[in-house]
Amino acid sequence: MKLVTVVGARPQFIKAAAVSRAIAAHNASSGGPNIHEVIVHTGQHYDTNMSAVFFTEMEIPRPDHSLGVREASHGAMTARMLEGVERVLLAEKPDCVLVYGDTNSTLAGALAGAKIGIPVAHVEAGLRSYNRRMPEEINRVVTDHVSTLLFCPTQGAVDNLASEGICHGERAGVHLVGDVMLDAALFYARLSGDKSRVLAPGTELGALVEGGNRDFALCTVHRAENTDDPARLEALFRAVGQVAETMPVVLPLHPRTRKKLAECDMGGLCSQPGLHVTEPLGYFDMLELLKACRLVITDSGGLQKEAFFFDKPCVTLRAETEWVELLEHGVNMLAGEPVSRLPEVCGELLSRASDFTVDLYGTGVAGKRIVGILVDAFPSEK
Repeated sequence: MKLVTVVGARPQFIKAAAVSRAIAAHNASSGGPNIHEVIVHTGQHYDTNMSAVFFTEMEIPRPDHSLGVREASHGAMTARMLEGVERVLLAEKPDCVLVYGDTNSTLAGALAGAKIGIPVAHVEAGLRSYNRRMPEEINRVVTDHVSTLLFCPTQGAVDNLASEGICHGERAGVHLVGDVMLDAALFYARLSGDKSRVLAPGTELGALVEGGNRDFALCTVHRAENTDDPARLEALFRAVGQVAETMPVVLPLHPRTRKKLAECDMGGLCSQPGLHVTEPLGYFDMLELLKACRLVITDSGGLQKEAFFFDKPCVTLRAETEWVELLEHGVNMLAGEPVSRLPEVCGELLSRASDFTVDLYGTGVAGKRIVGILVDAFPSEK
């Protein structure tokens, strides 16, 4: 079979790495028809530290098609991606289009396939924050409702689809497979200690873990709801600075957030005492920081789960999360409003006894399960 994989953003590169590795394992051992994977990179994340480094570090096959769609409004970006992906699909004539997550790249790939009659498979199907003001929520819902195969990471995701009339079962195409990000975390965590120098002795961040110390927080901020309103952005960074007064905070700064700070003449907020701002980091560096930190503070969906994978409590800088099971099990707390409460919320979460032993996301074989379902669904080779 021929499969076109559409990716464009950092979390999708991580997820796609797990499935591409499972495809390679299938092709090497099946003795039957191979899967020919064609990778399309929309360009949504194009900065070297947000894109190219992931393909290099994680040994993801290089994109066969790069669309080069960069910064633009949601409508303009999605439209240009849709046009580019459709052009690739008409030329490649795949059996299936595989999309990941909830970005504009996800929506463009799904719509392009659905509109020309090519089945769409959605990895991370069924997630819901129930906040329609989030562009990501719109992307998730639309993608799920035009997809033929829906690969759910959790039982909650299956239940969400059922409540929308997309029922679990072979006919409906809904499959509970586990989380491909767990696949990636388990695989690459074995390599990151040798690959990363982010905490090397003699470096700024290495000093944070001297003598076995693990008392620092890892923080990321990038979502529009936190960056586009200058007052909100300032309040958030001042709150992070307050956390840094009692616990050092490492903050790899997303290009979007850096740009917004510069536009609002708030770059000085990156120099608050105890706050260690870096350039965006590669996956191995982030894994090492996750292993070493005491607490995660983020508005990223993916990092919330990665925190759980590495037994770290997480404060989510949003009003809701699609990963509701993390809240239910007490390992994640929403920062709430006003954001100035962040230090208080961090203290409350750290005072809890968190249980990370519960099985929420499978056992690390989601990629293998996805490949098996794809082979069964599209058995002929092109």
